[in-house]
Amino acid sequence: MNIAHWLARAALSHGSMPATAIGSHIAHDYASLGLRAARLAATLRAQCEPGDRVAIFAKNSPAYAEAIYGIWHAGLAAVPINAKLHGREAAYILEHSEAKFCFVSKDLEAEIAPHVPASLRELIRIASPAHEKLFIADAMPVADRGGDDLAWLFYTSGTTGRPKGAMLTHRNLNWASHAYLSEVNPIPPGAPVLHAAPMSHGSGLYMMPHVARLGINAVPESGGFEPEEIFAMFRALPGTSMFAAPTMVKRLVESPADCDPSLIRTIAYGGAPMYVEDALAALDRFGSRFAQIYGQGESPMTITTLTKEDIADRDHPRWMERLGSVGRPYACLEAKVGSADAPCLAPGEIGEILARGDVVMGGYWKNHDATAATLNDGWLHTGDVGAFDADGYLTLKDRSKDMVISGGSNIYPREIEEVLLQHPAVREVSVIGRPHPEWGEIVVAYVVGETSATELDTLCLDHIARFKRPKDYVFVPALPKNNYGKILKTELREMDERKARD
Repeated sequence: MNIAHWLARAALSHGSMPATAIGSHIAHDYASLGLRAARLAATLRAQCEPGDRVAIFAKNSPAYAEAIYGIWHAGLAAVPINAKLHGREAAYILEHSEAKFCFVSKDLEAEIAPHVPASLRELIRIASPAHEKLFIADAMPVADRGGDDLAWLFYTSGTTGRPKGAMLTHRNLNWASHAYLSEVNPIPPGAPVLHAAPMSHGSGLYMMPHVARLGINAVPESGGFEPEEIFAMFRALPGTSMFAAPTMVKRLVESPADCDPSLIRTIAYGGAPMYVEDALAALDRFGSRFAQIYGQGESPMTITTLTKEDIADRDHPRWMERLGSVGRPYACLEAKVGSADAPCLAPGEIGEILARGDVVMGGYWKNHDATAATLNDGWLHTGDVGAFDADGYLTLKDRSKDMVISGGSNIYPREIEEVLLQHPAVREVSVIGRPHPEWGEIVVAYVVGETSATELDTLCLDHIARFKRPKDYVFVPALPKNNYGKILKTELREMDERKARD
């Protein structure tokens, strides 16, 4: 089923209900959003074949919802591109996806225009006269699409090379949306969702469940993330939910601005590890309004979830342990931990996390080798390392490539990072392995904070085995991050290598 049917249904039955907002201003009701999507679809379909790709290189706005639903309504596939990418990086995605058209926001047109590939028919600036002409055609019915048809070409962040396009089908998006509504955030009709994170990626995947429940897809007027503005939107749209990376949650916690936690419905966090100390600080400030999700673009936001109920259950004897986990697998898929020698490891044993179900991608666009390496008998090989406990809760250890092997022993950086973050002066930390002629690798901690190596070494010796503690502490003003707030350990390793040479 075409995912666009949800908007068409809402436009018919509840057309007067608000559908999008910018700041506290309602931009569309469901009737107007549905009509504009249907008219845009007719214009696009006149120039495209079913399944053709249409890209969006734009910052968050109500027009984003018009574009993506118009693309789907026409039976085409959307290619959302991160607005923070360099023009050359965005152009690679346009060329690789063979996108026919690209919607671009005014502030990004100059960034992409010099790099537009010859394969693109037209770059369309949002809110321009040419853009508005796309909405004068007669509305068309929602195009027929099957569950296995491509809906969203989700390009990975590409921290270790060229980004890959995960092929997300209409079935994938349907299941991911139902999983969110049933296990992460059961919302009533009309509930708002605030898109402060990019709509091109994680936050945008929550457009669909909120449309299904007649919610309001709202964006900050600034188009970015400022805690004071976020708090103001909570006041303007009570009962708001949002997706946030852990770095965003930390900024909300540390903001001196006033915020009434009762105005927040749910903050779903994910995309990177949330350290226990940071989770505790968030709970102390905002109360039990958090849910954790673990997923990848290849299984969009949907592998496991630590529910609001789990996070709120302070009386559970293993509450702190569970707070350090990413929860249990969603009901819509299977998840397990395996290795080359054992396809399914027992509780407590560490291995690669695998997932299988209707939410898992169909493969990588134009990349047979990567698809074959990642999908085996339907199982998605995530590249993440973790272990299930006896109750079925999954704890992430690290990416397999981030594990440190020192003296033949496997050392998981996250375990050490959790300990170091207990120091009140440590704001951020990232642990990597440094090549060593005798041990293979040694553990090195990059630290943002005003303390000493002696204090941190004492802290580690009080909490973890001696062989795991860092052999070197490097104090830096900031850690390198990508556009989604993830710490770039690849860049840290390069920095460390240069430091060793100097």
